[in-house]
Amino acid sequence: MAVDGARDFDVVVVGGGHNGLVAAGYLARAGLRVQLLERLGHIGGAAVSAQPFDGVDVRLSRYSYLVSLLPPRILEDLGAAVRLARRRFSSYTPQPASGGRSGLLVGSQDSFRAIGAADDARGFDEFYRRCRLVTDRLWPTLLEPLRTREQARRHVLDAGEPEATAAWRAIVDEPIGHAIADAVRDDLVRGVIATDALIGTFARLDDASLRQNICFLYHLIGGDWDVPIGGMGAVTSGLAAAAVRHGAEIVTGAEVYGVDPAGRVHYRQDGEERRVQGRFVLAGVTPTVLARLLGERPAAPDQGSQVKVNMVLRQLPRLRDSSVTPEQAFAGTFHVNEAYGQLDSAYSRAERGHLPDPLPCEAYCHSLADPSILSGELRDAGAQTMTVFGLHTPHSLFDGNYSGALRDRLTESVLASLNSVLAEPIQDVLMNDARGRPCIETTTTLDLHHQLGMTAGNIFHGALSWPFAEDDDALDSPARQWGVATAHERIMLCGSGARRGGAVSGIGGHNAAMAVLASLG
Repeated sequence: MAVDGARDFDVVVVGGGHNGLVAAGYLARAGLRVQLLERLGHIGGAAVSAQPFDGVDVRLSRYSYLVSLLPPRILEDLGAAVRLARRRFSSYTPQPASGGRSGLLVGSQDSFRAIGAADDARGFDEFYRRCRLVTDRLWPTLLEPLRTREQARRHVLDAGEPEATAAWRAIVDEPIGHAIADAVRDDLVRGVIATDALIGTFARLDDASLRQNICFLYHLIGGDWDVPIGGMGAVTSGLAAAAVRHGAEIVTGAEVYGVDPAGRVHYRQDGEERRVQGRFVLAGVTPTVLARLLGERPAAPDQGSQVKVNMVLRQLPRLRDSSVTPEQAFAGTFHVNEAYGQLDSAYSRAERGHLPDPLPCEAYCHSLADPSILSGELRDAGAQTMTVFGLHTPHSLFDGNYSGALRDRLTESVLASLNSVLAEPIQDVLMNDARGRPCIETTTTLDLHHQLGMTAGNIFHGALSWPFAEDDDALDSPARQWGVATAHERIMLCGSGARRGGAVSGIGGHNAAMAVLASLG
């Protein structure tokens, strides 16, 4: 029965990001009555497309930008119309020591020779082959009930690969920096591998906590990182359409301000206070936000550590390296000032409360893989989009005070890092909007905190966890078995804060839905 006039549902989903949409879709497909409440006036959370520049017809993936961990099975199960494009190259990394006059184009053996690292070509390939001994075995388990650490280890070793034990130890038991240093000798090649351990995570490569290892594992476990056709908003639009088709009710502009452990959810919409009752409540918000909604004291949040800059360019900038074309260099991930030593120095500087100089960055030109995000006129003119992701800019640098001057400093740091390896300043190829302003938009951890409710700007909703339980963890309920439990039986996590929930994967939403269905028998 409805409580105090509240509408009654089997499941209420709080938050309309991609995970919440996946959960709603699965549960509605199973015949349950599902209502999803989204605070903003649109669904999508961090996975949205926008046209941020006046008079410039381009759909930018405003926050999240690539897809790797989204299992095809989720899209097939829900019947979601989502298409992905493979990037032509994995990455290009200009050599900082040469001022960008040479660089490493991954996929070309000759490219290793060009930076004086010919002996590392084989070690580079062998390193990733050994990693796949772990990741290929663990990847399917992310859509299954949790294994314990020992069960996961045995699952990897049971494949019978002689090197699996050493591979498990390198990724799971010891700081990943050790394995990288053992595999290759060149500082630049080491950095290319190492960046996957640090994106969005403030840590050193030899950190004893191994938080960098967990980040590294998640960046490798899903395989290639692809570009969503139509921008990131096309992903969540496809998931939302599938959820509605299966019978889920989606309500936008609904600001949830309270959740009761008994399943009552309070929200405001159109200036009115409303209530809804669910047998279960799935929280796509961060664990910190959920604690506040429950009236509980949250744990100290784990801070985010990144800055993101979106740009529209009249054309790709020229390179100092004549051996590659701009189209090749920017077709994959364009690493800038991310040699191994530079990454460590950047961390040390940020730890002391200063912006790294130079700032380690990586750029993505999505329009090379998906020209559909540009209007026909812009495509014909040779325009391109560029997204730059800066590392080691922890939330603590801002100390809660975000002035325009600090935003400008962050933007200037990103542009200066790019310009250190380009043959022409990136500013010279920036497109202007209808008002004559450069098409550039900077998003920081504070923006994520305030605009999207991502506590402390953490893109993972908190510290990442291993994709398995510890051997002494209690797995005595469906919610615990699927890694979505809270302290309350009716309340489950379904966002990136769930175990195995990070990235644009839908895995957190899938697993929360499976836990609900298992609880209902």
